[in-house]
Amino acid sequence: MNYILVKLKINHLYFLIISVLCVTSLNAQILLFQNLKLSSEDRAKAILPWAQIPTSVFKNQKHQQLALETARKSMIFFQKNNSTLPLKKSTRKLKLWYNAPSGEVWENALPIGNGFQAAMVYGNVKKEIFQLNEHTVWSGSPNRNDNPNALKALPEVRKLIFEGEYKAAEDMANAQIITKKSHGQMFQPVGNLELTFAGHEDYSDYYRELDIEDAIVKTTYTVDGVTYIREAFTSFPDRVMVIRLSADKPNSLSFNASLTSQYEKKEFKVNGNKELSLWGTTSDHEGVEGKVEFNALARIKTDDGNIIHTSDSIAIENANSVLIFVSIASNFNNYNDISGDENQRAKDYLDKAFNKNFEALKAAHIEAYQKYFNRVKLDLGSTEASKLPTNERLNNFRNTEDPSFVTLYYQFGRYLLISSSQPGGQPANLQGIWNGNMRPAWDSKYTININTEMNYWPAEKTNLSEMHEPLLKMVMELSETGKETAKVMYGANGWLAHHNTDIWRITGPVDGSFWGIWNGGGGWLSQHLWEHYLYTGDKNYLESVYPAIKGAADFYADFLVEHPKYKWLVVAPGNSPENAPKEHQGASITAGSTMDNQLVFDVFSVTIQAAKALGKDNDLIEKLEGLKEKLSPMHIGKHNQLQEWLDDVDSPDDNHRHISHLYGLYPSNQISPYSNPKLFAAAKNTLLQRGDVSTGWSMGWKVNWWAKMQDGNHAYKLIESQLMPLGTVRGGGGTYNNLFDAHPPFQIDGNFGCTSGITEMLMQSSDGAVHLIPALPDNFKNGMISGLKTRGGFTIDEMIWENGELVSVKITSTLGGNLRLRTPNEIKTKSGKKLKNTSGENPNDFFVVSKIRQPIISETSNIQPLQLKPTFLYDMPTKKGKSYIFVMK
Repeated sequence: MNYILVKLKINHLYFLIISVLCVTSLNAQILLFQNLKLSSEDRAKAILPWAQIPTSVFKNQKHQQLALETARKSMIFFQKNNSTLPLKKSTRKLKLWYNAPSGEVWENALPIGNGFQAAMVYGNVKKEIFQLNEHTVWSGSPNRNDNPNALKALPEVRKLIFEGEYKAAEDMANAQIITKKSHGQMFQPVGNLELTFAGHEDYSDYYRELDIEDAIVKTTYTVDGVTYIREAFTSFPDRVMVIRLSADKPNSLSFNASLTSQYEKKEFKVNGNKELSLWGTTSDHEGVEGKVEFNALARIKTDDGNIIHTSDSIAIENANSVLIFVSIASNFNNYNDISGDENQRAKDYLDKAFNKNFEALKAAHIEAYQKYFNRVKLDLGSTEASKLPTNERLNNFRNTEDPSFVTLYYQFGRYLLISSSQPGGQPANLQGIWNGNMRPAWDSKYTININTEMNYWPAEKTNLSEMHEPLLKMVMELSETGKETAKVMYGANGWLAHHNTDIWRITGPVDGSFWGIWNGGGGWLSQHLWEHYLYTGDKNYLESVYPAIKGAADFYADFLVEHPKYKWLVVAPGNSPENAPKEHQGASITAGSTMDNQLVFDVFSVTIQAAKALGKDNDLIEKLEGLKEKLSPMHIGKHNQLQEWLDDVDSPDDNHRHISHLYGLYPSNQISPYSNPKLFAAAKNTLLQRGDVSTGWSMGWKVNWWAKMQDGNHAYKLIESQLMPLGTVRGGGGTYNNLFDAHPPFQIDGNFGCTSGITEMLMQSSDGAVHLIPALPDNFKNGMISGLKTRGGFTIDEMIWENGELVSVKITSTLGGNLRLRTPNEIKTKSGKKLKNTSGENPNDFFVVSKIRQPIISETSNIQPLQLKPTFLYDMPTKKGKSYIFVMK
């Protein structure tokens, strides 16, 4: 066997590397690399053909060729065997791009938005469409939808439930509790801006993109030797959409511009000869008169060329370039005030932006956007697959290695949240801020039995805390409107909301008892108020939202009733959202569903913690502690599952999209492998029994659950299922070409849920510690992330892992206090200081985990705790504003 000594200089050290020239000696070479104990980067340098091997060491060209061939085969071996080859960093910008226009398909168009105004950009050549939305353009007007008959019917409904007459109870609830007024209003589109280009039927070199690093859409194509470029963005600082049209030959731009709309009450006109105007009034819906008035203005600025206008359109002829500014505003001030001047508002936004040049507008927009977006960086590596158009990557993802597609999808979720939810605006609804239908699915409102909450799961931990503000404001508004509902319908103090609301902040029950009897919307949403405090530590903020937190607890304190059989305090009527066991006559209405019990436990626990943090309401603390002791514990049933209802009637064949009783696993932290391992095992069995394939948002939730299960491979399997083109799997959701989540139809919650789930795979902070890389799949063996936030105000400035092990992490403490880390391998401080293992409760109050009661386990269950990978637990005292670096031991 022939050997050559190759001298390599790596990190200023010289190693003698034996390069095996025989292909059959590959294993010997690999063994050598392992024995040298090189870092992954150095090991790769030793085997890669571009490892800077001096040609002078080779006796002849044959030896050189053999060495390079051996190195190439070594690289292939390491790749196939999940080696510690260093991450091949992704150098491509984060873009969605395509080589064909959208055509007539809305889900092919690309979304832009600034939290107040939004558009779907089709990128069509002959007839470009900008489908327009504005965050306050909703049907209806201020209204309430309480049903005062509920209070009288409540005792009888409860009696029927406790007697097991679930269907009769549901029928009575439909007749006496569900609203007889509005079931919620619709988020509606404004209209379209349409640009028609005569003679552009035949084109070549087509390309369009959405650059989510800059929040800009771009389309390019060639007609008759002229290259045309279109750029568009919805400016964050200037509150207008800016469109720039240009060509690479002078006087080549000619097109017709017009606004269209589907409203009955509308008016088109041209102001002067350069401004299109669309004024309209939104629709009546379910007995509520549409009174939202809006004005959309499109003002044009040309470089050379002629402008010709009609009564409702403008024609541009032979221009060098054109700027179009689009401003939209409504008369909406808040949920009970629509006295604003939509015309003046739209004009003011437009006037402010119109005299600025394009490059200044673009630079200001990018700066304002990147202030948020650039906080988090993720790199999972890249492959050749990343060079394909986005729709082809989507089609191929389940059958190829394309880690940077996961990065793109992850950051696309953050892009969507920044673009649809800005301080001072409305929260992201079922479709964020994008809707092209006058009667959208589920009214594109706020479904608060999972979907709205899921929209905001990424907000705090992916460093977008400001984007949380619109939801937090809505919760405060609901805490006001919900007081009357609590008093009028249930004779209770505090406040509540049922399973849906809208821009008018309705809190009554809608859609029918099967769905609408659930009254946990207020309780769940109130958890977001507390979560914002856990991440920011802002006591002034906590003081301001404490009345709403307390009000949610006040409602349950009055509404809970003793179960005559079990003697626990239960929510009745309630349900496990949108699901029903056969044993309950197909009715969802029940008493003491597991999710209801978990929600009440969290509402009481959070109120207690908030009161303690503020040093107030000792009597309330004592009262709620007593009520918590009377709540039902969780149950493990005969199928080794976490029971969904008080009685053990779960079916292992049930594959319903809602698995609401796993709320206790995520987003709550009641089910932990470290404090209640049998419940944790039961939760896993429930997940396995329900299966993977489901609607888009459901699969997004499952990514989070499997991450909490510390099963990265199963979480990744769900990502693969979610990143499938719609229709790939019968009965399942998936993803549209523009990466919108498919329920179907489009619901944005799945996008946000998956971004949250990927974060949970890399970092968790809800179970008493900052758990680093808790659920790495084999596909994420190597990677880097920076900018994540944790409870207690810690920022992960940078975290690097290789071969599934934590290599280094830098953490900044913004609040001070104890930093408890849970890691997959031993670490030390960068200075070499050894860390001591710890145990017990975390002394940092931001990491308090409320203790639950021991579960009740079926006599026929043989549930056993799961075998988890070992972890290491460390405590590090920190000071406010200081950074700490930890490295692999």
